[in-house]
Amino acid sequence: MKVYRDIASIEKPFRNPVITIGNFDGVHRGHRALFQRVIGWARKLKGESVVMTFDPHPLQVLRPGNGPNFITPYARKLELMEQEGIDVAIVVPFSQDFARISAHDFVKDLLVDRIGIRGIVVGYDYRFGRGREGNIKMLRDLGIRYGFQVEMVSGIELDGTVVSSTAIRHLIRDGRIQEAETLLGRPYEITGQVVKGRERGRLLGFPTANIRVETQVPPKAGVYAVEVELDGEIYWGAANFGTNPTFGDPEPSLEVHLLDFQGDLYGKELTVRFVAKLRDEQRFDGPEALVDQIHKDVAETRRILASRKPLAAAAC
Repeated sequence: MKVYRDIASIEKPFRNPVITIGNFDGVHRGHRALFQRVIGWARKLKGESVVMTFDPHPLQVLRPGNGPNFITPYARKLELMEQEGIDVAIVVPFSQDFARISAHDFVKDLLVDRIGIRGIVVGYDYRFGRGREGNIKMLRDLGIRYGFQVEMVSGIELDGTVVSSTAIRHLIRDGRIQEAETLLGRPYEITGQVVKGRERGRLLGFPTANIRVETQVPPKAGVYAVEVELDGEIYWGAANFGTNPTFGDPEPSLEVHLLDFQGDLYGKELTVRFVAKLRDEQRFDGPEALVDQIHKDVAETRRILASRKPLAAAAC
């Protein structure tokens, strides 16, 4: 997949491009439905499938301090787009100046003149341009004027829930990890570097890797069965997210105990995939009671992961 880091780096229009535009946080099943429509349409035109996205997220610019926590980091989002088969990703550096571009100029100057679009696929609630003034009717009118076609894709529902990034964030925060996995089409994951912790786990006989959670959606405080990717290998693990009420830590942290692993993890990058929530975080009377519960958590983690069936890739 060819990645353009800004509009200005596009030297000439693409070959019969079909495009979709959005933030695509999570690259969930609804997003992938858009991508597959784009890819299929582009193939019919013998053209290129194009995704336009934004970095930083528009709300980080328009409402500083009030932007959402992310389901998927920027780099991982591009990896997932490439896995879907997208030919071109355009990452627009979102700014106040970009936000002031009118809906008409966005379409005419960027989509038509610079990219050369033949088709665009959008969700049912798509808005664009200064102050979100552009809507699907306007987009279709501009398509007639400038020679491109518009296809609208309705929202996808699974088990009565519309698949959306907002819904997935709520499920993660509520600890409903398996429901979030259903909407995502894969486990929710947090990637981060292992940092120095308080080393209580080592003293208790269960050494943990401490991962700083900064921009991603924090799960509900509790203990989870997880799969951990380290240097291309997958390990089973039990993870705790929270403030460790037995010891009264001031800030929440993600601590992961890798089962059947020995070695130094400091400075390593881990991807923690949340499979199932075991229990809420709780306060114990002392270290011995905590250790007894950790033994139970590890045993339950082994049982869950041993019986786990990977989520089948569903057609969207």
